[in-house]
Amino acid sequence: MRLLGFTLLITVMVMLNFARADVLTIDAKAPNFTLPDQTGQSHVLTDYQGQWVVLYFYPKDDTPGCTTEACAFRDEYKVLSELNTQVLGVSLDSIDSHAKFAQKYSLPFPLLADMDGHVAKQYGALAALGPIKFAKRHTIIINPDGKIKKIYRSVNASRHSQQVIGDLKTLKLNEPR
Repeated sequence: MRLLGFTLLITVMVMLNFARADVLTIDAKAPNFTLPDQTGQSHVLTDYQGQWVVLYFYPKDDTPGCTTEACAFRDEYKVLSELNTQVLGVSLDSIDSHAKFAQKYSLPFPLLADMDGHVAKQYGALAALGPIKFAKRHTIIINPDGKIKKIYRSVNASRHSQQVIGDLKTLKLNEPR
């Protein structure tokens, strides 16, 4: 019986590993996408070439951790803008859900609706509990040339915006001019 449980655990772990998209690497070209925001406007990643992008994935609109993270990015939005950086939030929630969330907390940046989870999967941020799919709390920093410069797979929602700002400043210093 123990062997059966162990075998089942290993099988599930292997399946979860195969379910992930290609592993992202630093300096690789960021996968392009087109997604609608909370107003229905389409956003294409390549439209942001020439500026830095903070692409942050989060599980669910208007939940405690996601609200904390979104509001922290909102509170640091001026600093991020001064660093020539666009913040893009992504979850599997609907356009309508994003609209309510953005309005409730006065979020000044686009919240992108990845309702089928395709983009989250491309970025290794898609998770599932049975039939329920959601985005993991992951963040990717993309440079003005569209290359991945930083990947966060472990995020503390309350301190993440400060960590991102510090890393952006360091990355910008190290970028060739």
